[in-house]
Amino acid sequence: MVSKTVIFQCDEALQMKAVAVLIQKASTFRSSIYLTRSGRRANAKSLLGVMSLGIENNAEIEVTAEGEDQQEALDALVSYLTNPKA
Repeated sequence: MVSKTVIFQCDEALQMKAVAVLIQKASTFRSSIYLTRSGRRANAKSLLGVMSLGIENNAEIEVTAEGEDQQEALDALVSYLTNPKA
């Protein structure tokens, strides 16, 4: 299992799209991937789960991945969360 804490950087107007793209990216990996914010944890592949975290600009989010492609998944999601416009 690998994990890393990042600060979500996204304009308010793009937040919902960024969350949808995040879920799409997470769903491409075989590993189990979870996001944790303010003590609440959600499956990164679940729209309702991720939305329940209330992710907003400058939110501190811990990304955790476990499985055969865990490092690749962690790197991809951390990179996306820190710069969702790229």
